[in-house]
Amino acid sequence: MERDGTSGISVGELGERGVLARVLAELGPAERASLGPGDDCAVLAVDGELVVTSDTMIEGPDFRLAWHDGFALGWKLAATNLSDVAAMGARPTALTVALAVPHETPVSFLAQVAEGLDAACRALAPGCGVVGGDLGRAPVVSAAVTALGELGGRDAVTRSGARGGDVIAYAGELGLAGLGLSLLFAESADPDGTAHARGVPALWERHPEALAAQLAPAPPIPLGAAAARAGARAMMDVSDSLSIDAERMARASGIAIALESALLETAFGSQDGAEVPLAAMLTGGEDHGLLAAFPPEIELPVGFHRIGEALALPAPPPAGGAATLLLDGARLEPRGWDPFTVRLPGA
Repeated sequence: MERDGTSGISVGELGERGVLARVLAELGPAERASLGPGDDCAVLAVDGELVVTSDTMIEGPDFRLAWHDGFALGWKLAATNLSDVAAMGARPTALTVALAVPHETPVSFLAQVAEGLDAACRALAPGCGVVGGDLGRAPVVSAAVTALGELGGRDAVTRSGARGGDVIAYAGELGLAGLGLSLLFAESADPDGTAHARGVPALWERHPEALAAQLAPAPPIPLGAAAARAGARAMMDVSDSLSIDAERMARASGIAIALESALLETAFGSQDGAEVPLAAMLTGGEDHGLLAAFPPEIELPVGFHRIGEALALPAPPPAGGAATLLLDGARLEPRGWDPFTVRLPGA
């Protein structure tokens, strides 16, 4: 919806001041901001220690405009960073967003990005909002987001605190986003991997769960703080795949993680009516759920599902090193998304 006559105008035609005025009109305030966008810095009121995370998304390797409209891109920019804050056991309070776009980009596209950012904050982390950022020019659409969160007097929950005997649990969708990406490449891309929009409407009709998980994820943000209050000893956002990120937690904590296929299939084999194979649960990326380790005597918070156990490593380790990730008792090689080793079609 164009409320000010900017429909069809490019950022190059309107100029930075006009574009910023149009974009800022779509953003609601953050509760903790005593000074929001418009000055050299925002000013936030904080309760105790802050957690801070940054992430970039570049058109091509990270998203394709043939599949993402501006609203979906803004939503995903917010959701993927909010999940990192939640994984530390914190409550998200503010985002800063730096966008760089080509000269010919429609102003309406940036307004849609702002709408998506604001909607994701309101839906996933009420009280959080965009408090500032930057606008620049680049050959392709590029974004850098910094997210902040407050711990409310608690210690941060890191990925290094798991201990042998802990329950390994997961909250959120698992494997759906990877399935959505596979469907998009199979049905809405040319043979060389170049994305197009022709197949997207039909995919939304036939596979809405998988498409939503990939294009507009909804991580369980409030469960990060809930897990911290319940006594989680380790936690992290699962963005590259369950197997990659579980192995990272195991190495950081100095333990092994033993996953159980039966637990995974029971909890996540059917999600919102979509059937998800075990392989997709283990290797699909971009789910942005929460992987956590809880002491065995603690009742899991609602929304978390037990998927395995943390095992103490032998001392000294066996020749060749101890396995840090297992599935049903056998060593599991982590696989998933690594931007420096995986090349998607058309990237």
